[in-house]
Amino acid sequence: MSASLAALVKAAWQQGASDLHLEAGLPAAVRVRGVLRTFGEPVPAKVLLELAQEVVGIEEWPRFLERRSFDLSRSISGVRCRINAMQTSRGVGLAVRLLASFQTSLEKLNLHPDLKRLVVPENGLVIISGTTGSGKSTTLAALIQEINVAVTRHIVTIESPIEYTFRPRCAYIRQREVGRDTPSFEQALLDALREDPDVLVVGEMREPETMRLTLNAAETGHLVLTTMHSGTCAEVLQRLVSTFPAEVQNGVAAQVADCLVAVVCQRLRYRPDLQIRVPELEILMPSTAAKSFIRNREFFKLNQALETGGDAGMWTFQRYQNWLSKRSQWHVPTSTEEPPDQEPDEKPVHALPPVSTKPAKPASVPHEPSTTPARPAGQPGRSIEIEPVEGGLDEVLKKLA
Repeated sequence: MSASLAALVKAAWQQGASDLHLEAGLPAAVRVRGVLRTFGEPVPAKVLLELAQEVVGIEEWPRFLERRSFDLSRSISGVRCRINAMQTSRGVGLAVRLLASFQTSLEKLNLHPDLKRLVVPENGLVIISGTTGSGKSTTLAALIQEINVAVTRHIVTIESPIEYTFRPRCAYIRQREVGRDTPSFEQALLDALREDPDVLVVGEMREPETMRLTLNAAETGHLVLTTMHSGTCAEVLQRLVSTFPAEVQNGVAAQVADCLVAVVCQRLRYRPDLQIRVPELEILMPSTAAKSFIRNREFFKLNQALETGGDAGMWTFQRYQNWLSKRSQWHVPTSTEEPPDQEPDEKPVHALPPVSTKPAKPASVPHEPSTTPARPAGQPGRSIEIEPVEGGLDEVLKKLA
């Protein structure tokens, strides 16, 4: 990785930034506690083009030129980053989301311990919603980790791109990246139903077909965790149902009402006393009244169910704010310590090579399995210490060459 990009990421991380923006001819910009500010000298267009080519890679660069954008995730300077490279009027730009450097958990994210109940059921649908940048993916990762450290389950994640990598502990975890390990969310969901999963994680429900397959998975004995963009719990359910054709919306609404475990809507609010942004939640649980409103598509009445559903485990934003005001113990992450390095004794798992929907070109290097052994799984009940390898099998072959 280029020293320049690594230095920029490290500088942003040390400032406690959540995002780093690079645009040709402009200084680097970081978002710290929701506020955008610039630092350093303007980045020349040529330098930024070289950074983009390096981070995207020579093999994937034609896809960037075709689509004028590219999504990927990567560890840079010890910080896990989600990166979007895009064509702009000035040239090539990079938007880098800096993900949490610590192992995510509900406690470390200052979330209510009630969320642990959401991953107890063996089947059903859990939706984490919120606006862009509200921490949906991080909360989703914390729920996965709750399962990982406590229950022996087979977890399959489908993400675009993979943001958080997990070391399997009690759970057996497979992570698949759309575009690299599978051509689409739809294909990965069809595959997952034949892979004996207990928990299925869908990075985001965007298209109607993805939503349909996700609902079917939740109805067929799987616990499904997913995210959607929305400002309230009522809005996310209304958007989910209204995405389908009008003639099937009644059936979809009944399907959602029957399989719903919870809807969580999240937003971040800056606390000057703590100098951190704290998540505020609205949580809708499937009470009898809520199910009836969903089945009849009376989404405007769900606010009424939220207001009166405290005993059923529901939270309004105001009720959650009251709980936050009484909380005395907080986890405040530090931004001055060095990013954690990967543990040197970890053995990589060999991922599949990138997937393309176009005819494959003849490979210049034969795709033979690597001879590097992974660490044995150990005895039942013991943790499994395995790290995914960046870039899949192609990267392993390059290192062995």
